[in-house]
Amino acid sequence: MKPVVSIIMGSTSDLPVMENAAKLLNDFEIPFEINALSAHRTPKEVEAFATHAQERGIQVIIAAAGMAAHLPGVIASMTSLPVIGVPINASLDGMDALLAIVQMPPGIPVATVGINGAMNAAILAVQIMATNNPSLQQKLIAYKADLKTKIVEANQALKEVKYSYKTN
Repeated sequence: MKPVVSIIMGSTSDLPVMENAAKLLNDFEIPFEINALSAHRTPKEVEAFATHAQERGIQVIIAAAGMAAHLPGVIASMTSLPVIGVPINASLDGMDALLAIVQMPPGIPVATVGINGAMNAAILAVQIMATNNPSLQQKLIAYKADLKTKIVEANQALKEVKYSYKTN
């Protein structure tokens, strides 16, 4: 089994957040890899990863980083693959990471999800790959239908909650 999605994080301290992406990809039966690479501490390894990812069969890269958060942008500067950035709440409530990832120069886009939004990053990766994969598209449609069902069921359950002044 060869990975088609790569989850990269600047530090293993990001793993508790990034496990949400791994779990979703696993549920969709999408082969993925997880690696820790640092734009600042292991720049040569980041370059080797980014420049060889496509030839290894990677289709989408999910890159997480906190604080200075250069990893997603550095990777995006070295590959034509789509890169999805996940800002990690490591300091300043994650706003420093969010701004570092989302404010890329023209020509070097990084799709950016919300702070600690690893699950949405994985869903976006699935959506990208599903554009030319009918089987994956069907799984995605079923997943989103299930989300709707859960909300409808939750709304029904709220009808059972009783308060003296609740009107519904």
